[in-house]
Amino acid sequence: MRLAPVPSLPEIQLYTAHPGSGLRRLAEEDEGGFGPPYWAYPWPGGAVLARYLLDRPETVAGRRVLDLGAGSGIVAIAAAKAGAGAVTAAEIDRHAVAALTLNTLANGVTVAVVAQDLTAGPPLAVDLVVAGDLFYERALAERVTAFLDRCLAASIEVLIGDPGRVYLPRPRLRMLAEYPVPDVGDIKNAPMKNSAVFSLERAA
Repeated sequence: MRLAPVPSLPEIQLYTAHPGSGLRRLAEEDEGGFGPPYWAYPWPGGAVLARYLLDRPETVAGRRVLDLGAGSGIVAIAAAKAGAGAVTAAEIDRHAVAALTLNTLANGVTVAVVAQDLTAGPPLAVDLVVAGDLFYERALAERVTAFLDRCLAASIEVLIGDPGRVYLPRPRLRMLAEYPVPDVGDIKNAPMKNSAVFSLERAA
């Protein structure tokens, strides 16, 4: 893995996969199930959320922030850099937990890591939940939306970053900002596409 600035986010460096990283070999050797190495790349939903928080630090200043499905930790890192009072990153993949821990250290920020699935339980004691790119699969989107609804019911603000995945709850979203960022899997120098930051509104 190489430590390098994130495209469109020079303030943040991540350990990112490259052709020589050997992730395929690791997947073959890991009997516990390596799974897709989503944590090894900046996803567009996380990238736009991170950009939004860095551009508008008042969104998180002094507040308790939960990064749900944190992956590489890019949004949690941005929240900490933007002046959040406390940042928690929730992630169930053990490889992602290791990656985001290394990424927070590389960026000189403090983030508490919760290595468990929070979507089945009650919200944590936070002021803001950020969810980057969690609506690409139906079952996952349903679990995440149900959890975010419980957060809203507890008067916790919810921000979503997403490039327009299939299971995004569009009727309940209010767009706050839009940024051009590369998508996961795009070839080098491919045209960037817009991804957006939304606030999630309560169900009618």
